[in-house]
Amino acid sequence: MLRLYGIPTSGNCYKVELLLKQLGIPYETVEVNSRVGENRRPEYLAKNPLGQIPALELEDGTVLAESAAILVYLAEDTPLYGQTRLERAEILKWLLFEQTRIARYIATTRFWVRAGQAEANAELIAQNLKLGTEALEIMESHLREKEFFVGNRYTIADLALFTYTHVAEQGGFDLKPFPNIRAWCERVKATDRFFPLPGA
Repeated sequence: MLRLYGIPTSGNCYKVELLLKQLGIPYETVEVNSRVGENRRPEYLAKNPLGQIPALELEDGTVLAESAAILVYLAEDTPLYGQTRLERAEILKWLLFEQTRIARYIATTRFWVRAGQAEANAELIAQNLKLGTEALEIMESHLREKEFFVGNRYTIADLALFTYTHVAEQGGFDLKPFPNIRAWCERVKATDRFFPLPGA
């Protein structure tokens, strides 16, 4: 059985767990709380030298890290990873966009705000609010005539982008000017076997 290391309140861990549930893949969870340094313990680093969560241990003991890479591994040969070579390339584009824009600006800002670190990071937060809003504008424009990001159907691109976008307001971002994003979030929530991000 697959083994997922991480904590349920982590957005990156949530991405992987949501996909596992939506694909109906059996798995077990092992809590590794990065907020108290459990990801730096020698026994965890022996499995995942990157020291990040999530990590997914396969049946043969191989351990995969990086949430986007895990999503691709799990979704390969399923409709959630696209049906053509071009669709798969488009999905990868949005997975990279999520990591370099949404996670970097929106997820980080949300973490600082929720952790009581907003004042200490006020200058960076101001910059992130601007850059994160620009990322939301790109998404809003893309969704103007589309229900989902690639192939006009739900894929791991939507799953990844949804995770931190739908809770962006917890970091001080305003989603009211983005009706296409808000409608898309509701469509993602309506997908089979969806469950909400714990603690959000």
